[in-house]
Amino acid sequence: MRITDIVAQSGMSRPTVHRILQTLIAESVGEQDASTRRYRLGPEISLLGMSRPAQFPVRAAAEHYIEALANELGDTAFLSIRVGLDSVGIDRKTGSYPIKVLAIEVGARRPLGVGVAGVMLLASLPPDEAGHICDVNAARLPPDGPSMEAIRTRVRAARSNGYAYSEVGVLRGTRAVAVPVTDTNGNVIAALSVAAMAERLKEPKLPQVIDAMRQKAALITQRLAEMERARRPAS
Repeated sequence: MRITDIVAQSGMSRPTVHRILQTLIAESVGEQDASTRRYRLGPEISLLGMSRPAQFPVRAAAEHYIEALANELGDTAFLSIRVGLDSVGIDRKTGSYPIKVLAIEVGARRPLGVGVAGVMLLASLPPDEAGHICDVNAARLPPDGPSMEAIRTRVRAARSNGYAYSEVGVLRGTRAVAVPVTDTNGNVIAALSVAAMAERLKEPKLPQVIDAMRQKAALITQRLAEMERARRPAS
């Protein structure tokens, strides 16, 4: 929208509207297109939908399958999305194994590249865009985490393999793996990941785990398609 439209519809003065818009942009709730100067919703607005699954399609579509994956493997399954320069965990289900690996809190943010979900989301982007994000995030990495050089190597491997795997998880003594989740057009919109104690996610077991994860990711995409069809008006 143009600022003149917002002023007209809100009834507020132009300086007040401008001040509010700048605050929203600073918080990533709003954005301004550099070429048209029009305003639109920013990436943070999607997080408001986390409390309303019906307004957050990928979470609503995935919830049953994340739980099924956790039950099948016995370990913890996560769903994460990209928000700007970060990955954000939007759902988490635990399995039956007594030791729970709760590597990501729902709503927690990490710079893209930290953790297998962030690596998978980076790997899904065009290389130039992923490289730019790595450049920006280099100064934001936690001091006890992987170096940016290591992250770039992991992103290249994930892009080649179609999954991201780490022998050293976010928590010591754990391992993790992530696969992409796509929308009905084939665009990656989320990462489905599993974290487990290291002895439960060794490389010989990886093909079995990744196959189960890819099956659930495909079912999430299928469910998204069903939800889209249900929202279309009857002809």
